[in-house]
Amino acid sequence: MRAAVYLILANLFWAGNFVVGQAAMKTMEPLQLTFWRWVIAAGPLLLLAHLVEKPDWRAVLRRWPILLLLSALGMSGYTLLLYSALQNTSALNASLVTAANPALIMVLAVVLLRDRPRPLSWVGIGLGLCGVLLVLTGGDLQRLLTFSINKGELLILAAITVWGLYTILARRLSVPAITSTAVQVAIAAVVLSPLALITGAGLPETPGEGWSLVFIALFPSLGSYLLWNLALKRTTPANAGNYLNLIAVFTAIITVILGQPITVPQVLGGVLVISGVLLTSAGGRAPQRPRSSKSTSSPASPSPSAGFRAR
Repeated sequence: MRAAVYLILANLFWAGNFVVGQAAMKTMEPLQLTFWRWVIAAGPLLLLAHLVEKPDWRAVLRRWPILLLLSALGMSGYTLLLYSALQNTSALNASLVTAANPALIMVLAVVLLRDRPRPLSWVGIGLGLCGVLLVLTGGDLQRLLTFSINKGELLILAAITVWGLYTILARRLSVPAITSTAVQVAIAAVVLSPLALITGAGLPETPGEGWSLVFIALFPSLGSYLLWNLALKRTTPANAGNYLNLIAVFTAIITVILGQPITVPQVLGGVLVISGVLLTSAGGRAPQRPRSSKSTSSPASPSPSAGFRAR
């Protein structure tokens, strides 16, 4: 029950990142929000890693090339694409498309790693693809023939592709979970600094922008990572991965509470995507014995079954 509560809260906070991120994009720029999000989160995450995991920092820093690449993909690339997408599409659409991420990761694993999923997994991937197409086209499949898909939805497709590559590369990273995440976040803050300086990505200028940044830095960036890792000490990555479907569900609930309409294609597409993810997970390889708490099945180095997202 404790693990379930942790996972529910973690995914609720990640859903909040979509909704609050979309609101913030009305007055802020993607680089500005991404940069300050990681600047604020870096220090507390490094401290948390040191207190909880007590890593050998010299050994961790010797892995800097792969950590730099993962930071560029997962912390900088994915986040910039996500916030750019939220400038042009709804938070609900973005969350529904990203719900298909585990299926995309499995396809990338087949192409890049020669994995061989079971037939049921392919059925799940097909269902998920149909759901994504419904969301992207709003039920008008003619849009596929005319290539009239919204810019924001194309950006979110690019974002989940980047995250899929991140996940594949992170599978073999032998660095403790919170430590890996913290180092990648710190690298992102440092690497993005020159760009932020050149583009004038200053601190938020209005109270609304400030509260949006505080929420994203504290809850999706810090709270969700901590809750996710606490849950993984009490349950398997595969089980935790199934809870990620709640991101789209919570986003839909928040959307309704805020008085925004939900369309039939969004509902049907969401059902297909989530059903496809569950089938993909059910049709995966036979479960393996869980690794230690310092394994890479974590926020920074997720397994495909967990389908973790750095929201």
